[in-house]
Amino acid sequence: MFAGTGSDVGKSIVAAAFCRIFRQDGYHPAPFKAQNMALNSYATPDGLEIGRAQAVQAEAAGIPCHTDMNPLLLKPQSDHTSQVVLNGRPLGNKDAYDYWRPLPKGRRACRSLEPVGPPPLRGGREGFDFRAEVCSAFDRLAARYNPIVMEGAGSIAEINLKDRDLVNMSMAQHAKADVILVGDIDRGGVFASVYGSIALQSPEDRKLIKGIIINKFRGDMRLFDEGRRMLEDICGVPVLGVIPYYKDIYIDEEDSVALEQKRRQLAEGKVNVAVVLLRHISNYTDFDTLERDPRVNLFYTNNTSDIQQADIIILPGTKATLDDLMELRRNGCAQAILRAHRKGKMVVGICGGYQMMGQTVEDPDGIEGSIMSLPGLGLLPIHTTMTPEKTTRQVTFMFEGQACQGYEIHQGISDTAEAILQTDHCIGTYIHGFLDNTPVIEHLLKDKAVSIHSEQSLADFKDEQYNKLADHVRKHVDIDKIYKILTND
Repeated sequence: MFAGTGSDVGKSIVAAAFCRIFRQDGYHPAPFKAQNMALNSYATPDGLEIGRAQAVQAEAAGIPCHTDMNPLLLKPQSDHTSQVVLNGRPLGNKDAYDYWRPLPKGRRACRSLEPVGPPPLRGGREGFDFRAEVCSAFDRLAARYNPIVMEGAGSIAEINLKDRDLVNMSMAQHAKADVILVGDIDRGGVFASVYGSIALQSPEDRKLIKGIIINKFRGDMRLFDEGRRMLEDICGVPVLGVIPYYKDIYIDEEDSVALEQKRRQLAEGKVNVAVVLLRHISNYTDFDTLERDPRVNLFYTNNTSDIQQADIIILPGTKATLDDLMELRRNGCAQAILRAHRKGKMVVGICGGYQMMGQTVEDPDGIEGSIMSLPGLGLLPIHTTMTPEKTTRQVTFMFEGQACQGYEIHQGISDTAEAILQTDHCIGTYIHGFLDNTPVIEHLLKDKAVSIHSEQSLADFKDEQYNKLADHVRKHVDIDKIYKILTND
């Protein structure tokens, strides 16, 4: 298990690296994260939903993703509520306090939920034993793959939540996992965070922590030699590696924290693509391929001036379509998008952004919250109604006469049978991964820049990046020592 001193320390990327390393070394690894909180999700081949990070890690391991790799997914809908997805199916919406509140004596991690969507596999209003569910998922996965590359969540030192922990040390105890603690030196305070994370563990849990990896190091590595020895002395745990910060390896990221580093502005000599920065933005990895195109300057913004000046405007997916649509009207972005469209600028909507581009969005049953109905931007001739049922599937579609791939994850039904709806200067679709396909990108850029066609497919590009990541980690982590830990040598 790769556990962390906090969120965004690099656990997901390190786990992906070891999925590829173990595969390269002849093993048959699989990723596992018992509980994930993220808006970036992915559709499995059998039409169920998991966190994007585990789908990426499965890709690095060279295997199809499965809900057993991430049996419990929390998708925030507001500051206080999340949709709970168990074994790939949405169960209901839950208030954060109710989800994390102390359990009655004698009960395990069993939570009652307000049902949403089709009946779940088992349980009901009386609740679900989430601990049993995630442990069963791990056991099924461990029976098929070896080794299991586990990932913790946030910090392992949230002692106020320890009795309700499903994903960190309690899961490590169930799996009898060797735990490697990942600390982020780039944010500062790495000595205190690593030492404190270990010191706050119970004696039983502390025994599981077999090593430390320092991540995101910048500068001359020799300057940390003394720090490495000091960490080992005060923690009594070996430092297995110090991984330098990298900029030339492209791996899909899951946490919205990464968006803070992506915000840029208009650039001359490029096709400027403005992704409208929504409060509940989801699946922003939809734009990674377009962002890497050398002809494109892609940036995230809710600045009305930049939106109007961009060549292409993208409305991304969202976990709260009506709430974000209301915010677009309040902050002036809706008007800026309409003015830009009237001037001939291309507007593209993905999933929730597609719904916003229609005539109306209705939520008569309050699936998303208290807003029952709003007019859309009026750019596409569709009407959308929010429904309890959730569409989750991988899809193949035709664009410009070529077969393309993507996936759908959305609530709500629009009154059109078209997977992709195009009108004058507008494209709307429910398909995530739409912009990962070369025919789509070339269509968007054909009148705006010289065509540059890459012979490398997206699959080949990703495979190359996983290999580069594995090489980077091998160079800076003692892989032999990790194998000795795993074999209790």
